[in-house]
Parts: sequence; C-alpha cells; structure tokens
Amino acid sequence: MNLDRIDPGPRMSKAVVHGDTVYTAGFVSSDTTLGVTGQTANVLAQIDTVLAAAGSDRSRMLRVNIWLDDIATFDQMNSAWDAWIPAGQTPGRATVESKMAGNNILVEIMVIAAKN
Repeated sequence: MNLDRIDPGPRMSKAVVHGDTVYTAGFVSSDTTLGVTGQTANVLAQIDTVLAAAGSDRSRMLRVNIWLDDIATFDQMNSAWDAWIPAGQTPGRATVESKMAGNNILVEIMVIAAKN
C-alpha cells in the first residue's frame, strides 16, 4: 500500500494516509493567546483542513487523543468540541493532562480517521 504524506515537513507530516486510514500529527493552536476554548476551536479548524486534504472529514474520525495542560479545563475544551462534533458521529476518545512542549500551549489533539 502507498503512503501519502500531507504537508510533510522536516520533522513530521501534518497527516499520513495509509490505505483508507488517515493519521494526523498532534495539532496545537496557532494562537496561544487564546484560552482553552479558543485554542481548541483553532485546533479543530486545523484538523478540518488536514482531514479534507487527506480525503476525510470529522464525521469519519475513529480515534482522538487530547492532551490538556490542566485537566481542570476539561469542560472548556469540551464546549468547543461539543459545538464541532457532528451528533451521533463521536469517535473513541481519550483526554489526559500533560506537560506541553511549549509555553502557553493549552491543548493538543491528534486524530485517526477513515477516508471518505
């Protein structure tokens, strides 16, 4: 099977397509001045773009991993998530608290999805 790399960079690709499965990198907000809800919405918009480029969309997500800088912000993250996720199309999901790779990064999200 071929591998299709979406927007490959020197350290990682934004996504890799193997067969009918899309594996994304972990996405963080491009605007770290936002709070958790804003950063989550920003990340989800990036995921929409990358999934579309890979031939998928949010309704085809199989698994999602979410890392929060502070698990006390779980409800704030979920307010953006709940507004974004299609009803009845929820993936398997895990959310954990984690030390982040950069200052002011409050949320990171990685997705595995099926192609359309």
